[in-house]
Amino acid sequence: MLAALLYGKEDLRLETVTDPIPVDGEIVIKVDAATTCGTDLKVWRRGGHAKMLKPPTLFGHEAAGEIVALGKGVTGWKVGDRVVPNNSAPCMSCFFCQRQEYSLCPNLTWNNGTFAEYLKIPAPIVEGNLLRIPDDLPVELAAMTEPLACVLHGVARSNVKPGDRIAVLGDGAIGLMFVAKLAEDLSAQVLLFGGSEQRLKIGKKFGAAKIFDYRQVGDIPATVKEFTDNWGADVVIEATGVPAVWETAIACTRPGGTVNLFGGCPRDTTISVSTEQLHYSELTLKGVFHNTPKYVREALSLIASRNIPFELLLGQNRHLKDLEQVFQEMRDRKVIKVAIQS
Repeated sequence: MLAALLYGKEDLRLETVTDPIPVDGEIVIKVDAATTCGTDLKVWRRGGHAKMLKPPTLFGHEAAGEIVALGKGVTGWKVGDRVVPNNSAPCMSCFFCQRQEYSLCPNLTWNNGTFAEYLKIPAPIVEGNLLRIPDDLPVELAAMTEPLACVLHGVARSNVKPGDRIAVLGDGAIGLMFVAKLAEDLSAQVLLFGGSEQRLKIGKKFGAAKIFDYRQVGDIPATVKEFTDNWGADVVIEATGVPAVWETAIACTRPGGTVNLFGGCPRDTTISVSTEQLHYSELTLKGVFHNTPKYVREALSLIASRNIPFELLLGQNRHLKDLEQVFQEMRDRKVIKVAIQS
């Protein structure tokens, strides 16, 4: 089969590899749609990921498709079923899993390789994190279940109250998904900061109360305070993965507020935090990572409801052979997400 392999920084190669064969408990799907992701873009640019993969490796982690082969012992599924597999599954038995802190499981089963004709799904994911796609849901939308699950996990960890004033820093797919969820379900007043007119307009359609091009804003914390009675936001979502923006997010928060440091920064980077502000303003700084089985299910359900037009995040479907060009276009901020088909 044809598959994309990551060898290092911006070194992505299409190669012919052996078709996957499922062993006990596994399945193989034909990848009908594999969506690109901001995490994929960062991994492509950085040449690796601290948790999910080390090159050389099969690449991509968001997919939806049709089962074409079943390993021994698989029950409840059949060839032809349309499914969306999460890219991980917790072990369900460790210290963290026993406390239902599944995203912290040190034994997570990771699965990469969605940018390919076929994808083998490990047994733990088949058992606990493989979902059936509703008949009327396009595979391109179903493939976005994983990033939305991460966002739902992030919202749940952010101490959000109905009507809160929230600043979202970043207009990528993740930032825009945060806007959509916060505005739709929690009636939050969302201030969205980004650098793309097109993306900010999508944020407005998703429910942002105010949108700002950060390049035209001299002082982001001062702007947030201007629209929050000079206090700062109740909750700030950082969705860029840039250390300097982490610091900006902290500066945007009111006393007693919560900062969700969601965007993953490059390995070994650090930030500076005012101990006086942290202590006397009683700030909550929250690092949030990945998703859990609960939010994977909630994410697919939310997408299937069609209450939010997540299709606005997708550009034109592209062929696997165009993948390198697609990442270049993502790097240049010409597209948000793209569904790759083989």
